[in-house]
Amino acid sequence: MSQTTPQPVQHNDAPQIAQCCAALFDLDGTLADTAPDLVAAVNKMRRDRGLELVPVERLRPLASAGARGLIGGAFGIGPDDRDYAPMREEFLANYEADLCIETTLFPGIAPLLDALDGRGIRWGIVTNKMGRLTVPLVEQLGLASRASCVVSGDTTPHSKPHPAPLLHAAQALALAPGKIVYIGDDLRDIQAGFAAGMATVAAAYGYCGADLPPAMWHAQHIVDSTEQLAHLLGTLG
Repeated sequence: MSQTTPQPVQHNDAPQIAQCCAALFDLDGTLADTAPDLVAAVNKMRRDRGLELVPVERLRPLASAGARGLIGGAFGIGPDDRDYAPMREEFLANYEADLCIETTLFPGIAPLLDALDGRGIRWGIVTNKMGRLTVPLVEQLGLASRASCVVSGDTTPHSKPHPAPLLHAAQALALAPGKIVYIGDDLRDIQAGFAAGMATVAAAYGYCGADLPPAMWHAQHIVDSTEQLAHLLGTLG
């Protein structure tokens, strides 16, 4: 069953990035290139069924949508299908078993985070990935002791595009939402950031899904590379 295409948001009353003194990042497709391991998990399902593997690049744009996107792309089914729930559990078990085999930070992210740390700018992670996957992955990427907060998809009763996870992160940082910029590679990230009252940046170098291009998300800023993102975040103070 097809998913409803989420609609972009307006940001006329959103804070400006120059007003911000902290940054929050989405994880998959923004900080880390997790697609190789996510695709490997769904391809193991296809291999176990005697099916041909799907090339990583074909499924990469769906990686930010997690199990729903990857199972949909690999098998053509959605959450309303009766086979979806057990296949989702199978996918998650495969992924959890090999969580960080080929996953790496995107080129340029490590020095960007170093620069934020060096300037005393606090940063955190807000992802829709469930905690049982987020916590070990952030640890294996070497970010757990550095991030000021890590909010997973099941930390609050709602996940993005609901603003609850971002508001939870703002509380952890003890900052007003208007003092924070949120960076993500999915329309839902921008929707959540706007709804939370944060400045927003679309990471067009990430996965970006298949519904609407980043130019139509109405984020306040769009960056095509981590270098552009580093330059933009250099204005935080």
